[in-house]
Amino acid sequence: MGNNKQIVLDFIKSHKLAVISTVGADSKPESAVLEFGETEELELIFDTYTTSRKYKNLQTNKNVSFVIGWDEDITVQYEGIAEEVREEEATKYKKAYWSKNPKAERWESREGITYFKVTPSWIRYSDLNKNPWDVFEVSL
Repeated sequence: MGNNKQIVLDFIKSHKLAVISTVGADSKPESAVLEFGETEELELIFDTYTTSRKYKNLQTNKNVSFVIGWDEDITVQYEGIAEEVREEEATKYKKAYWSKNPKAERWESREGITYFKVTPSWIRYSDLNKNPWDVFEVSL
């Protein structure tokens, strides 16, 4: 993994919350704060209920964006494609999610809970504490 990818991965691993944005069939955006997990390949994992707006939006538009980190003037902007994971594939992603968010495992048996993995298509890291600012995009 290149140095920039490692910097991003380390930063993502150090955060439990992100803002996710989705767009509905009506072209209106919707954003929410959520817990997430990650893989070494920079995939993000989250859970949601099938009754949520984000779930309904993802049924017609799989494009998502995230902002991770906003305190301390360091952020990761992240865009990707969200895919609902099921059965054997879901097991791997649930474990990655729960290892970071162990309390989230208690929701697994709830009716309507489902899991998504997001494959990145574009990532930008910005550290505005440095002079000049340290801003770079990760090659995917």
